[in-house]
Amino acid sequence: MRHFVILWGLLLLAGCASEPTPKGNTLIVCTTGMVGDAVKSMVGPACEVRVLMGPGTDPHLFKPSKESLDLLSSADAIVANGLHLEGRMQDILDKLSRNRIVIFASDGIAPSQLLYVDESAKTPDPHIWFDMGIWRKACTHIGKSLAAKLPDCYNEASHLAYLAMLDSLNTEVRAALGVLPAEQRVLITAHDAFGYFGRAYGVEVLALQGISTVSEYGVRDVSQMVDLITERGIKALFTESSISPRSMEAVVAGCAEKGFAVRQGGTLYTDALGPVGSGADTYAGMVKYNVGTIKSALQ
Repeated sequence: MRHFVILWGLLLLAGCASEPTPKGNTLIVCTTGMVGDAVKSMVGPACEVRVLMGPGTDPHLFKPSKESLDLLSSADAIVANGLHLEGRMQDILDKLSRNRIVIFASDGIAPSQLLYVDESAKTPDPHIWFDMGIWRKACTHIGKSLAAKLPDCYNEASHLAYLAMLDSLNTEVRAALGVLPAEQRVLITAHDAFGYFGRAYGVEVLALQGISTVSEYGVRDVSQMVDLITERGIKALFTESSISPRSMEAVVAGCAEKGFAVRQGGTLYTDALGPVGSGADTYAGMVKYNVGTIKSALQ
């Protein structure tokens, strides 16, 4: 009921504001840091880009505050990941698209390139930024949409430079992970965020939870993961910056009870960029930080 009241209030506000709020710059609000980093590369000084979900924020569980709803309602354009990554905000974004420019990065990806959770292919994996080739298509779509809908903001040269950076990063990641023997390329995390990463770069990905942290892990999940790690002698597992480390700590403890010491290989940035100074506060920085952490722990 409370969610409905919030949504209804936002829609009333958005419906009344048929004209963008007067301001010096055009305001673009991006849901995640990954989307925000891309959009910032595509616009000039006539545009202000704000990110709704900061470092450490889990988009699957994000509950919009009054301040974030106000920010969305005042935006000239909103850019989101889509594929229900934003979870509880999806209905809000869909409704706002009736009288606001709302761009979903995932609309640039063909359904055949998406990963799906079940055989019925109704639940797509939203973590598309972990495959640089696919993320390039998403960023191309964002740029084309901005060029068409906010031409005074769009900077083509900067956008093309960003796409070239993604090409270089794609090659760099493939080379960095390629030096690891195939049997050592096993990535264990709390939730299944690295499906695209695993498919693109030849890494086996295992997780306690599904693609959304809304799903809960249980004692059986931990026990099965402990058995797998000990039987295969996997060297390390990883925590995530936007998720409590408790689940991975339980796995480490379970392995220890069986006489096997699995390392905590480090904390990876998955659904959010890192804070300023972390080395992972940009998209490229996040990717390089993660790949360096994974490679160091598994080699």
